Amino acid sequence: MTAAVITGSGRALPATYTQDDVWEGFFAEHYAGLRSARRVFSASGVSTRHAVVNPVHEDISQWGTGARMARYVDEAMPLGKQAVAAALDSAGLAPGDVGLFSVVTCTGYATPGLDIRLASDLGMPAGVQRLLVGHMGCYAALPGLGAVGDYVVARSRPAVMLCVELTSLHVQPARHDLSQVVAHALFSDAASAVVLEPGARRGLRVAATVARTDSSTADHMTWDVTDLGFKMGLSPRVPDVLARHVGDVVQELLDTAGLQVGDVAGWAVHPGGPRILDVARDQLGLTEEQMAPSRRVLAEHGNCSSATVLLVLDELGDVDGPVVAMAFGPGLTLYATLLLPA
Repeated sequence: MTAAVITGSGRALPATYTQDDVWEGFFAEHYAGLRSARRVFSASGVSTRHAVVNPVHEDISQWGTGARMARYVDEAMPLGKQAVAAALDSAGLAPGDVGLFSVVTCTGYATPGLDIRLASDLGMPAGVQRLLVGHMGCYAALPGLGAVGDYVVARSRPAVMLCVELTSLHVQPARHDLSQVVAHALFSDAASAVVLEPGARRGLRVAATVARTDSSTADHMTWDVTDLGFKMGLSPRVPDVLARHVGDVVQELLDTAGLQVGDVAGWAVHPGGPRILDVARDQLGLTEEQMAPSRRVLAEHGNCSSATVLLVLDELGDVDGPVVAMAFGPGLTLYATLLLPA
C-alpha cells in the first residue's frame, strides 16, 4: 500500500517576548496578591514565547469573544500563509498540486474559515478539498495527521496540514485561580505546517496512530468558550493521569511495527509543561538527551497547543530511524503517532 510521507514543513512565529518581561510588565500586577503566581511563572520551563497580542502593550482581558475572533482572523491569515508557503517550498510543490488542505485550531473560528481564505490566497485549486479539525486542543495535530494521511493514501494526492494557534487572544481577567496562572505562564502562539505526499522516497511516513481517552478524568483539562474568550481549566492531577496511560499507549503503538522503546531514534513529546515531560521520561525510561528537543521547544517557544508537536518534530531534524510523536489534551486524551523512514 502507498504510504503518506511527510516531505516538507514550515513555521511562522509572531513577535517574541521573554517570560521575565511579560511577568514584570503585566502579570505581576494582574496577579497581585496571589503569592504563588510568581513561582508558577518561574517554574514553567519557558524562557521566551511569541504573541500576536503582548499584554504588556495591549490588555485585551476584558474583550468580548466576538472581538477576539475578528482579531484571530486578522492575525492568523499572514502567519498561516507564511507557514504553508514555507512547507510547500521545502517539499518542492506548488499550491496547485494540493489535493487536500486541512487547518487545525482550537483558538479561533470564522466562517468562511481559514481553510477557504488561505486556499484562495495561496492559489490552491478551486476544487481543493478542505478539512477543519477544531477545538480538540493540544493533541489535535496527531489525529489531524492521521486523517490527512488517510486521504493521501486513498486518493494518491498531496495534502497540507496547518496548525495555527493564537492563545494570546485568550488572556483572562484576573482571578485567584491557579489553573489560569499556569495557562498564562505556559501558552504561546505559532503556526506550523506539514506537507504529505503519496509514496515519496524521502521523509517520514505515517505508519500508525494510537489514541487513549480516560473519560473519568474529563474535568481535569477543559477549554470553555465564554463571553470573554476561551478559558482553560487545568488540574494539577493531569501528570498523574498521563503516568497511568503513557506506557501502555506507546507500547501498543510500537507493537504495530514490532518495535521496542529502545528502537526509537527520536521522541517528539508535546511539552505541555515540565512535569508532563518528566512523566513521559520516567514512564518510558528515556534519557534527558532524548527529551532535550521537547524541553528546548518549551523553553524557546512555550506551549503552542496543537502546533507544538510539529515544532518538536522540526527540532529533531533528520533522524535515522523510527520517531514517536506524542501529545496530550482534553478528554483526558493521549495520542501517539509512529513515523518511520520512507
